[in-house]
Amino acid sequence: MSDVSLLCRQPVYLRPDPARVIVRPFRPATEPRDFTPIDKARANHIVDRVLTLDAETAASQLADVMDNFKQRHRNLPAVIEARAEEMEDAFAAHAVFSPMQRLLVGAYFLNEYSFEASALFNPSIVLDPDQSGAPEGGSSFILSLRAVGEGHISSLTFRQGSIAADGCVTVEPAARLASLPKVQDRIATPHGDQVEVSFEADCVISERVIFPVTASQSNGIEDARFVAFEEDGETIFYATYTAYDGRAIRSELIRTTDFISFGMVPLTGAAARNKGMALFPRKIGGKYAMIGRQDNENLYLIYSDDLYAWDDGKAILKPEFPWEFVQIGNCGSPIELDEGWLLLTHGVGPIRKYSIGAVLLDKHDPSRILARLREPLIRPDPLRSEGYVPNVVYTCGGMRHGDQIILPYAVSDTFCHIATIDIAALVQSMQSEEAPFRISEPAL
Repeated sequence: MSDVSLLCRQPVYLRPDPARVIVRPFRPATEPRDFTPIDKARANHIVDRVLTLDAETAASQLADVMDNFKQRHRNLPAVIEARAEEMEDAFAAHAVFSPMQRLLVGAYFLNEYSFEASALFNPSIVLDPDQSGAPEGGSSFILSLRAVGEGHISSLTFRQGSIAADGCVTVEPAARLASLPKVQDRIATPHGDQVEVSFEADCVISERVIFPVTASQSNGIEDARFVAFEEDGETIFYATYTAYDGRAIRSELIRTTDFISFGMVPLTGAAARNKGMALFPRKIGGKYAMIGRQDNENLYLIYSDDLYAWDDGKAILKPEFPWEFVQIGNCGSPIELDEGWLLLTHGVGPIRKYSIGAVLLDKHDPSRILARLREPLIRPDPLRSEGYVPNVVYTCGGMRHGDQIILPYAVSDTFCHIATIDIAALVQSMQSEEAPFRISEPAL
């Protein structure tokens, strides 16, 4: 079977842009990091120095801040004021500030962060809940992407795009500004904080960045696998992701209906101690279902009555072919086809080379394997394998559109590409006992 009949690479490349920045709290401490307790003595030393400035000098300093940064951030004065409000406890030793002093002090406890300076990768894709701008005969979609900046801190960002009736895929340019959501609610639980965040309604999708907001996420929100989940006639977008605090990982779940407001909840149970969980897009046999990796080698099918609690599952898929001998994992939520559940997988082979494969699961009993690619669907090209993490192609989820799969995927954990796959050709290739096809990511 020819490559052309199976997979069509789109002329779409999403690359990291170090010019895109957010403004986040600066925490003066011996080793300042998010969620590090503020060194109140040092913070007050900074405030003391600011308060020694006469009114004219303070006004000049604040004007300089605004001139330099107000065009780089949405409503910067409000951001600075909010930071000053967060610092109230640290400033308790001081008298009342003037409005100008308050803003200037707040500015000293903020810093810019280039959230995608290093990489923009591991995408997933879902239909946009608002299809009003979709092309005729086509659909609008939302991409989620993992962005990595200084210190290998991962955040979640988005892009909007469309697929035309003829299968042509386009992705809109990223907004010039980038914005963080406001934390609306935070509930402490024995399993970690549950958090509700929301963006301003006029903040376009590509402007929205979800940066770590809990201690468990302090080093990253990694590899979100979004899926449109259907239940009782309602569509809810869920994404499992890996929360990383610099030492330990765990799986958490994000929920949204509009990509403006998001709820973030830790998952519990034995299965949630691992990464790479992916939710089926509907219940199976009255239960929620996940695909996950519990032993760092095999893929498991896990059922639960509780969306937020996941215990041990059943191993259904193990490394079988040389390109996946080290381990296998899922590449996003299963996609429902007429023939069964299409599960995209990743396999790790020699020199830790990551390739993308595919498996067909029974629609009524997903523990039953119907067909499987013997060779990768996409593998790294040896002529173009360098990047933030060499020798990797990876995705966090594709989407069905008519008789095609739209597959965004990352190359060398650095940038993203998009391909469309003919479903009939893919299913036929999985079922074939003949020599498998080979498709490599081309040199760019």
